[in-house]
Amino acid sequence: MRTIEQHAQALAEGTTTSRALVEQCLARIGDPAGEGARTFTKVHAAAARGMADAMDALRRVGRAPSRYAGIPVALKDLFDVAGEATPAGSRALADAPPATENAPVVQRMLAAGFVPVGRTNMTEFAFSGLGINPHYGTPLAPWDREGARIPGGSSSGTAVAVADRMAVAGLGTDTGGSCRIPAAFCGVVGYKPTARRVPIEGVLPLAPSLDSVGPLAPSVACCAVVDAVLAGEAPALPVLATLAGLRFAVAENFGLDGMNVPVSAAFERALGVLSTAGVRVVRTRFPTFDAIPAVNAKGGFASSEAYAWHRALLGEKGALYDPRIRPRIERGARQSAADYLDLLAARRRLIGEFDAATRGFDALLLPTTPIVPPRLAELEDELEYNRLNLLILRNTAVGNFLDRCAISLPCHRTGEPPVGLMLMGETMGDARLFSIAAAVEAALA
Repeated sequence: MRTIEQHAQALAEGTTTSRALVEQCLARIGDPAGEGARTFTKVHAAAARGMADAMDALRRVGRAPSRYAGIPVALKDLFDVAGEATPAGSRALADAPPATENAPVVQRMLAAGFVPVGRTNMTEFAFSGLGINPHYGTPLAPWDREGARIPGGSSSGTAVAVADRMAVAGLGTDTGGSCRIPAAFCGVVGYKPTARRVPIEGVLPLAPSLDSVGPLAPSVACCAVVDAVLAGEAPALPVLATLAGLRFAVAENFGLDGMNVPVSAAFERALGVLSTAGVRVVRTRFPTFDAIPAVNAKGGFASSEAYAWHRALLGEKGALYDPRIRPRIERGARQSAADYLDLLAARRRLIGEFDAATRGFDALLLPTTPIVPPRLAELEDELEYNRLNLLILRNTAVGNFLDRCAISLPCHRTGEPPVGLMLMGETMGDARLFSIAAAVEAALA
């Protein structure tokens, strides 16, 4: 996959055009042998061609709005786009009134000249890490398509679009791992920013206390560029950190249980590469991780805050919901105001504890998911669906609860099943994490 910077350089040199890039993406989306029909819920072909032509015209006269103007991107189906409904992967909102304005993150991408080629499929209302959608179909992960492997969720379509080059990069959301999990399953990079850095207005919510907007893209540098645009910052490629002397923590009491063989092998190999590069890998225990499951035992922020948003719609159109998603939302009805206040207080306490415990480390390392993508057929059983969903979300969700930034990058070798390596940084330590992640990516390459 070519990176955003490579495409930007080609545009600057005149060896390609935005229109050519858009046509290439539209051709892949429309390929009947590909995953386009399941990956996109709506394709903006005419608008994308028109915007591409406009960016090419502006570049010819030296007025392109940014170095990255004209690069095709995908938008997850829960971002407001002026004049369109925001279905969020659901039939219950298929006839919702159109948005009156763009979500701020969409507007920032447009202002930089990125060209949206369409809206991507997702888990209904973003409430699962598996990426399955019974309404619009489930796009399959690139690895072992004959075996029909799940793409991970909830930003499933965005990950598949990037992996299959139907877009150069894309926007997802991450409430418990929804950028990082599909990135890991599809062999791309996914980023979860410190949530407060990027506005979530105009984004259909799952749990506003945990929701964040992040990019999925071919490389760490690609994610850094898009993240800067989303945050209203000047895009810049990350400066690679010096790995020698850094201290990375690996939590032995969390995140390593239940790993299957490909994940364990790739993760341990990555740790060996980093150790050889001079990183001090410290295997340790964090009591905070042992406390989080009990704090979230009644459904946590996801169920309570989702139910608050959905309760009226459930009363009107509950029959249209995915039957595996609806009960998870309705679980929030059983939480009391006291439960919610207890949850807020516990979160504040655990964030403070974890901040103190990680002060001496440059990053925390874990496999993004403990398993490689399961087959779609394995998840037809409801009990197995719920078990695997919890397992796949386990490692990533702590970053949202603890208000951290985190990134998943591939650590498998060509020909192996996809495995993501997750690096978690400090709250508001996004720039530092990008610098470290870029160095790790280079070492693993």
